[in-house]
This record gives sequence, C-alpha cells and structure tokens, in this order.
Amino acid sequence: MHPCGRRCAHVSELILIAASGLAREVLAMVRSSGQYDVVGMLDDDKEMAGVTVDGAPVLGTIDDAPKFKHAFVLVCIGSGKSREAVVERLTAMGLHEARYATAVDPSVQPPEGCRIGRGSILMRNVTLTASVTLGSHVVAMPSVTFTHDDDVADFATFAAGVSLGGGVRIGHAAYLGMNSSVRERTSVGDYATVGMGAAVLSNVPDGETWVGVPAHEIDRDAFGFGGAR
Repeated sequence: MHPCGRRCAHVSELILIAASGLAREVLAMVRSSGQYDVVGMLDDDKEMAGVTVDGAPVLGTIDDAPKFKHAFVLVCIGSGKSREAVVERLTAMGLHEARYATAVDPSVQPPEGCRIGRGSILMRNVTLTASVTLGSHVVAMPSVTFTHDDDVADFATFAAGVSLGGGVRIGHAAYLGMNSSVRERTSVGDYATVGMGAAVLSNVPDGETWVGVPAHEIDRDAFGFGGAR
C-alpha cells in the first residue's frame, strides 16, 4: 500500500515468498518507501493459510506463485541455500529473472558504477562505496558496508553490521554473521559461513565455517550456523 493509504496504479504489486521475519522487515521497508504495493505472502506452512502477517495476507503456498501474473516476487528467506532452492523451484514453474523485484531502502545510495542484481534486498544504511558488484538474490541487513571493488556472488547473505574491505570476493550462497568483518583482497568461498563477530584475515575455502578473532575453521555441524529463516 502506498503511504497515502490507497492503492496507486503506478506502484508495482509485490508478492513476498515466505512469511518470515525477513519478509516482515521487507514489508515495513517497502511500505514506508512506497516502492511496491505488497498484495500478500506465500508460504508452504499450510497452517499459515489465510493468516494475516503485519497486515499482509498469506494467500497460499509457493506453488501458487504463477497465479499472480502481474506481480513481482521477492524471496524472503534468510538462508542463501534455501533461497536458491526456492528460486530453482520457481524457475521450474516458469518464473524467470525479470519477475523478481529488487528491494532497496531509500537510505541506500549506490554510486554510479555499482551493480545490484535482481531479487536482492538491501536494508537501511547499507553502504556501497565504489565499483561494488552484488549478484542476484543477495540479502544485506542494516548497516552492512561494501567497500571499493567488492564482488559478491548470487544468494550471499550478510547479517547486520558486516564490513568488507576493498577487493573482497564473497562466494555463492555464503553467509556472514552479525558484525563480522573481512580483510581487503580476501575471499569467502561458496556456501561458506563466517560466524558472528569474526575477523577474516585469510581466504575461507568453499563450504567451511570460520569463527573467532582472527577467524579460523570449526566444525560447521557443531554450531548450526548458516542464517535463520
């Protein structure tokens, strides 16, 4: 709904995939900016059918997405791996890249030369300095900092307060925990996890979980990191 309180013809309709905490945050963001008119949510939890979440109705399951032919969609799941699985599922149902919204808080002012892929979500006070590339379906929670020449692959997730130095490479569906930081010209691999408050000073290999200051590898299964729904 537009801030004026009325549906406005020039505001694109939006369906949020998953009635999650992230969806509630996106809903609040786009309502305040008037960027989209959120018509509802889709969630596979059958008990959510017909429930209203912060004023947005749950209209069905994810399989119902193709019914909303004139609406953009946005996958609001905190785990990059889970977001990827849902996007693959939606693609198999005929929803292609042009159907995905990109939700960027008005406080975010990317300079010329930065790229933000479709399906991405950038919350309040995310900073991009120069020549930053964010892939598709990236999620950056409040106060994340991307410095010059950072390159972020699809489905990566950044919890609040993450800071990247210049020239950092973040892999496909990697997860970086709250207030973690990555040294300049360092990489975090595909499906890797960086724990809350960690300081990454050397390259994190694909699939590994690193924690601490300086960050070091731990057994991923022992801690269950990887982002909340």
